[in-house]
Amino acid sequence: MAADNAVARLADEPVDHRFKGLPPGAEGRTVGELAAARLNLFTGGFTTPVLALSAESVEHNLALLETYAERHGLAFAPHGKTSMSPQLFARQLEYGAWGITAAVPHQVRVYRAYGIQRIFLANEVVDAAALRWIGQELDADPGFRLVCYVDSVRGVELMDQALRGTSRPLDVVVELGAGEGARTGARTEADCAAVADAVAATRTLRLVGVAGYEGEVPRADAERVHAWLRRLVALAVDFDKAGRFADSGEIVVSAGGSAWFDAVADVFAEIPELSVPVLKLLRSGAYVSHDDGHYRHLTPFNRVPDEGALQPAFRLWAQVVSRPTAEQAFVNAGKRDAAYDLDLPRAQVVRDARTGEIRPADGLTVTALSDQHGWLRTEPGARLEVGDWVGLGLSHPCTSFDKWQLIPLVEADGTVTDYIRTFF
Repeated sequence: MAADNAVARLADEPVDHRFKGLPPGAEGRTVGELAAARLNLFTGGFTTPVLALSAESVEHNLALLETYAERHGLAFAPHGKTSMSPQLFARQLEYGAWGITAAVPHQVRVYRAYGIQRIFLANEVVDAAALRWIGQELDADPGFRLVCYVDSVRGVELMDQALRGTSRPLDVVVELGAGEGARTGARTEADCAAVADAVAATRTLRLVGVAGYEGEVPRADAERVHAWLRRLVALAVDFDKAGRFADSGEIVVSAGGSAWFDAVADVFAEIPELSVPVLKLLRSGAYVSHDDGHYRHLTPFNRVPDEGALQPAFRLWAQVVSRPTAEQAFVNAGKRDAAYDLDLPRAQVVRDARTGEIRPADGLTVTALSDQHGWLRTEPGARLEVGDWVGLGLSHPCTSFDKWQLIPLVEADGTVTDYIRTFF
């Protein structure tokens, strides 16, 4: 299925009760018709809570990472688990992405349904049914490329068993673990070599590189992250000297979450010339929306401000439904609506229900979330009454996107220009 056609058909989906926050009067219209109406988020019939994505900030972030990757000689496969949105995948590809990264086979199925031709699967897959499906995709589409982690001899054995009979081998990269106590990955270079030997003994797998995730380095700091990345590069060099990539037209060396991609750029710039060209593949995903908490603190652009700055793109609008005391208020957005796994939302602005004026949320602090309520502490003098809208900044985009199936894309003046569909 052609990517452009599949994404375009999302506009034909009817708007109904499945999509929270959208105007009740939009029932029966298509997403495309609703987008063409260019409704205002505040006066167009939207109900609270409603999550909005800034059109300008998304565009800014897409352009910034494209420029960053080009400047540092990196290919880019942003992690799609952040948004699981084919529309945003299409925009990332338009902005120069090599492909899209996935974590699990279900995500690969979504990507393939929307025509993604290059997928980096950052996990070892040992599910026979999923592997057989991957084999069928490889058979059916000669232009489809999937690169998958391997990190164990047993995993290679299971993959080989499930993929026998596939017309061409599956490209794999050996995952180097980030250290003792870290997440997945072969722990030592000797373990990595054993996995590579196991791959070489099959006909169903082809070793094309090495990879890992520096965000899992224990007690991560610049020195430890750089040291681990140099181990990853040295592993690729050693494998190349040993002739392990003889069947590959390029060598994939991949790392890069959203917290240390500056270190990845530094170390990958040191990769020496190898027997074939090297694909230096960065996988950061949270950049597309950024956030007002976790990644605002962790982003490498704090360390390299001359290279630009990402912009938080999410704002969750909730309404004050109770003001029981002078020190407390409750809005109608809670755990079902807002990311809360890393940090609580932050009250940023208030839209006055009487005048429509938007002002800073001075003196307002989110202190807790219930399933459907946000708890606000209100300082003396804070201006807030029942009916006011409160705009909340969120932390951790990955668990913001997954709570909303259809997200208004909003311009600075409140005009909704599109609706971002997600598939979790």
